[in-house]
Amino acid sequence: MNRFSSSVQSFISGRHLLLSELPFPQDLIQHHLNNGYLQLEDGIRKEGRYYVCARCGNRDPQMFASFPCARCRKFCLYCRCCIMMGRVSECTPLVSWKGPPPRSVTSHDLLQWDGQLSKGQLTAARAVQNAVEEKEDLLVWAVCGAGKTEILFDGINAALQKGDRVCIAAPRTDVVLELSPRLKKVFPTVPVTALYGGSPQRNEYGSLVISTTHQLYRYKEAFDVVIVDEVDAFPYSYDPTLQYAVEKSRKPSSAMIYLTATPNEIWQRQCRQGKRKFVSIPARYHRHPLPVPKIRWIGNWKKSFKKGCIPKELKDWTQKRLTKNKQALLFFPSVRMMNDALPLFKKLHSRIEAVHAEDPARIKKVEGMRRKEIPFMLTTTILERGVTFPNLDVAVVGAEEMIFNESALVQISGRVGRSADYPDGEIMFFHYGLTREIIKAIRHIERMNLEAKKRGLID
Repeated sequence: MNRFSSSVQSFISGRHLLLSELPFPQDLIQHHLNNGYLQLEDGIRKEGRYYVCARCGNRDPQMFASFPCARCRKFCLYCRCCIMMGRVSECTPLVSWKGPPPRSVTSHDLLQWDGQLSKGQLTAARAVQNAVEEKEDLLVWAVCGAGKTEILFDGINAALQKGDRVCIAAPRTDVVLELSPRLKKVFPTVPVTALYGGSPQRNEYGSLVISTTHQLYRYKEAFDVVIVDEVDAFPYSYDPTLQYAVEKSRKPSSAMIYLTATPNEIWQRQCRQGKRKFVSIPARYHRHPLPVPKIRWIGNWKKSFKKGCIPKELKDWTQKRLTKNKQALLFFPSVRMMNDALPLFKKLHSRIEAVHAEDPARIKKVEGMRRKEIPFMLTTTILERGVTFPNLDVAVVGAEEMIFNESALVQISGRVGRSADYPDGEIMFFHYGLTREIIKAIRHIERMNLEAKKRGLID
């Protein structure tokens, strides 16, 4: 038998797996353990008074439970936080690779893209490449529609040429499915792996990995460069175990690139105070300013819908767009409120539809919008990011509701004017009372336009 099996090496290297996830004979696994190529660690360990899950970092007592375990024949503690990835318990060790890393084939002609970066994109691309080469952390603060993916190409290329391993982590599967073919096209000779729930590539070793943040529970010290897309998005921004998983997946000496249009208040303050390294792109690639939201009071809109009426201002706004054949998205704060309103809007036009995260026809409806078969879509915040329709107006119903914070309102506003052919459009916040978040979102967009103008990035 060889010193170590290349198939075992490529399968386990950089991963943090349960023994049950290894598709190899027990004698082969034992051989690698005996020779020090594999390392086992307790899946759950005790630190002081608290238990800690070694895979997801969970230490919340409420997220642990016990069950009668057939393996150790005791009541065994397991982690409920990452149970969807397979059960980690006190008697189930996690395995990782401790032998030499797989050899990467390098080339000087990996990136095949002939596009042109705007002035703002070029500045950010150079900052990303420098962070990759210096193994530093960097925040890329770029407005919606700035072209964040393109500014990563040179940095990714520099890393891959050195034989480094790169991961782009995103909060949602649809983002992974969108990014994967784009990156395969510009890096046609590089093994690109797309990881998400049910992915057929989950057991492949890729030099360039595009993954949902949840899939990084299964990685440990795997990547030389980790790029976190939409770092402010749910669930990553609210789940400390996902943040732990992303941090655990990077090598001790590595680069971490964060991408967002809406950093939280703490990060914004750190940027202003010089405590966080960042680069900003305050303008879109087509050099037109961001559409600034308008605000309009519509009274007690919930009461109106319960009475079977659309508030007059909202109804007029809708009918104006239907008359002009202008597509529009109308954001609601909850599925229930949206579904209650849908029959009223269908009286205005029978082809108006509604969509939400659990809608089985979600993908079909979004494609219908793209093909202009649907003139007007009611939606929850599920469409606040990750979708582009070229010629669109947008409105928010109940912008005062808690779910519509600064980040959500800025992202929703970012659906408008993304196309160079249609750089204008209207974004309207219908409300029953102004909130601090509404004002912050409008000022955020105005500041970006002012910064872009000062830097000569908009016409």
